[in-house]
Amino acid sequence: MIRVHRLSKSYGSFRAVQDVSFEIERGEVVGFLGPNGAGKSTTMKVLCGYLVADAGEVEVAGAKLPEQGPLARARVGYLPESTPLYRAMRVDRFLDFAARAKGLGRSERRAALARAVAAADLLGYLDRRIDQLSKGYRQRVGLAQALLADPDVLVLDEPTSGLDPNEVVRIRELIRELGRTKTVLLSTHVLGEVSELCPRVLILSGGRLVADGAPHALAAARTSALFVRFTASLGSARGSFDALEGAFDVSDVPVTNGAALRLRTDDPDGLATRVLDLVRERGLELVELRHEAPTLEQVFAAHTGGRDGRFDAVEAGGPV
Repeated sequence: MIRVHRLSKSYGSFRAVQDVSFEIERGEVVGFLGPNGAGKSTTMKVLCGYLVADAGEVEVAGAKLPEQGPLARARVGYLPESTPLYRAMRVDRFLDFAARAKGLGRSERRAALARAVAAADLLGYLDRRIDQLSKGYRQRVGLAQALLADPDVLVLDEPTSGLDPNEVVRIRELIRELGRTKTVLLSTHVLGEVSELCPRVLILSGGRLVADGAPHALAAARTSALFVRFTASLGSARGSFDALEGAFDVSDVPVTNGAALRLRTDDPDGLATRVLDLVRERGLELVELRHEAPTLEQVFAAHTGGRDGRFDAVEAGGPV
């Protein structure tokens, strides 16, 4: 559905996107991540036909950009972060206006409006002025607009930004349902949203694609940790682990009772076996042993110049 090969785009001397390549198939819901200025918005605007790339090949739903711009734009539904709505209009009249702007004929418009209104769950709100709606329902109007032409591809930029928790849940459910039949590229800074909705993520940093894969696979590629808790004192627990020094980095974890250590390692399964052998050998009383995989937040930071994903007591959420 989406094919991007060596895409580059500059604004004057500033290189916003550099040599980016990826493919997304029908039915995929893909998270599009990156810090501010990473090149996400530029890439999305190229995919939607709003900008022309300086170099590279872009294909959306079988249409090449910019050569087949009108055809590509007809197959993409775009919801920008700041939803462009005529707020003085009623919902039904705005959607009819948007359908006309998309080139839908009279017979097509009726079916398109009914389909988009049902998908965005706007029944009962059609005669309301847009400026009388909550932000969540204004987002629904924007999404209905993006769905009018029944596009194969949806590009959504921060669709839940500023919504209350109930509205966030509703929009996420709607995105999940749309992803059953359409290709969805979801840009958001809410990483929990990505973990919930997206089996795959793309991460941009400095205009380059720095990561592409399932969140759990990207996390697995980072250094993990074992959390080990004993009833013994911290001194005796640490002394018992002298035999394993060099296999991991050790940090103390404050706990109410007993002692706890966090062992940072590239081989958590192998280290867990060694820990259990040591516990039996030294006669320690083990209270807890668990693998702590890096979070998506830590993976994001590691790929975009933030913290390197190392574990500490507060960041990893260990017992206190």
